[in-house]
Amino acid sequence: MSFIDLARALGFSFTSGVNLYATVAILGLATRYGWVELPAQFQVFNNDLVIYGAIAMYLVEFLADKIPWVDSLWDAVHTVIRPLGGALVAVAAVGEASPAVEGLVAILGGSVAATSHFAKAGSRAVVNTSPEPVSNSIASLLEDLLVFGLGLLALLFPVVALILVVALLAVILFFSVKLFRAARRRLRGAGPASARA
Repeated sequence: MSFIDLARALGFSFTSGVNLYATVAILGLATRYGWVELPAQFQVFNNDLVIYGAIAMYLVEFLADKIPWVDSLWDAVHTVIRPLGGALVAVAAVGEASPAVEGLVAILGGSVAATSHFAKAGSRAVVNTSPEPVSNSIASLLEDLLVFGLGLLALLFPVVALILVVALLAVILFFSVKLFRAARRRLRGAGPASARA
């Protein structure tokens, strides 16, 4: 396993957490049509069933993701699927490795995918509270652009993709801590008030 393999693995793990089917479709099509020179391990994605199945599921997700609250239900169903898919994509992307390294890569890939998934699902739940449906579609299209952009970046410039993933994870962590602290302050403030009532 090389550093480039790991960089690609984590790039694709992040995109898997946002849209697993688009990620697998990108990998399958890139391998099938030789968009870039990829290591032999990526041939696992070069399969008609994998490619067409991923494209079909991407189209279903594309539609479901544009409908308020249906997207949140879809995200809830994928709470296990996306992190597991991210782990499997990461292991496939690193290729030949010892069982210990494969296990570590699976944990790392699954964790990265879970982080991006929960960030997506949480932000979409907030967007769904908006009374107009346009913001939902815009958020969905921006997510699709992120997946395709970061996916192509992971194929062409894996190290740049890894830097971007680390930056995105830092932003997610920063806002998660802010939200957690705000929620904790609100609960502390509500406690005495409710006791006085």
